[in-house]
Amino acid sequence: EVQLVESGGDLVQAGGSLRLSCAASGFIFNTYVMRWVRQAPGKGLEWVATISSLGSRTSTADSVKDRFTISRDNAKNTLYLQMNALKPEDTAVYYCARARAWTGSDYDYRGQGTQVTVSS
Repeated sequence: EVQLVESGGDLVQAGGSLRLSCAASGFIFNTYVMRWVRQAPGKGLEWVATISSLGSRTSTADSVKDRFTISRDNAKNTLYLQMNALKPEDTAVYYCARARAWTGSDYDYRGQGTQVTVSS
């Protein structure tokens, strides 16, 4: 059974930092592209970042570029999202997801999410 379990969300002041983690199990982690997506209150899902299976290639949305960094540790089956210089508009539930392919933003499995709240 594929499982993705996010952690690390919190309430933080604007300008602060957080690191989200996603523990993966039930599949061969180092063979899959992985993504972070988020959903702000009252809005649809927004793609945040993608990382290749071995971590050699990343892509980040313009809205978080230069502030957020996606990474992975395949030895630990864990995906990360380092978030710096947080803004109130980053407030959302953040999900890790197993991608179907490098391109696009779709996925076949997603975790339950972790809440990030940024106060002004």
